[in-house]
Amino acid sequence: MLKIEDYKVVFASVGLIGILLFASPTLGLVLRLPSGEKFSELWVLGPGHMAEDYPFNVRAGVNYLVYVGVGNHMGSSAYYVVYVKFRNQTESLPNATAGTPSPLPPLFEFRLFVEDGKSWEAPLRFSFSNVSFSENRSFVGGLMINGVTFNVDKSGSWDVENNGYYYQLFMELWMYNVESRAFEFHNRFVGLWLNMTG
Repeated sequence: MLKIEDYKVVFASVGLIGILLFASPTLGLVLRLPSGEKFSELWVLGPGHMAEDYPFNVRAGVNYLVYVGVGNHMGSSAYYVVYVKFRNQTESLPNATAGTPSPLPPLFEFRLFVEDGKSWEAPLRFSFSNVSFSENRSFVGGLMINGVTFNVDKSGSWDVENNGYYYQLFMELWMYNVESRAFEFHNRFVGLWLNMTG
């Protein structure tokens, strides 16, 4: 049999739980609980907006299409730049371990604001010009990205293991840092391996 003091404890406990349940929506506005991991996404999709049918065996004078996308999960709106770069097999990619970008100059850029929890996507059309082959080397003179032509002057050696002349079109994600008032490499990059054919 419960004594009157025991009933007081039960009623006080139930009352306190009820108050907390009714006040929880208001407490959520006042208290800032730790949020999950903050991160950004960078992706490239094939011409059908899927992770398939990427261009691989490419040649001069043909137009290719992929889609570049950015997702923001940083907890607030963010200002990004996506730099498009082109390299042969011997030139440096970004170093994910050190968090440093590729030293290659960007050819093309996308500047974008993305709200928290939202994503952005844009087409990236590209084609090659002034492509030649001599002995065991290929040479790419021009690259057009979204209607803008760039002189790239890249040469590649025949890859005996993989049977091809390999180049890479890759994108780096940079984010504006309000404190330093500059864009900083956000340690995200994606790329397309391309085999230059005759």
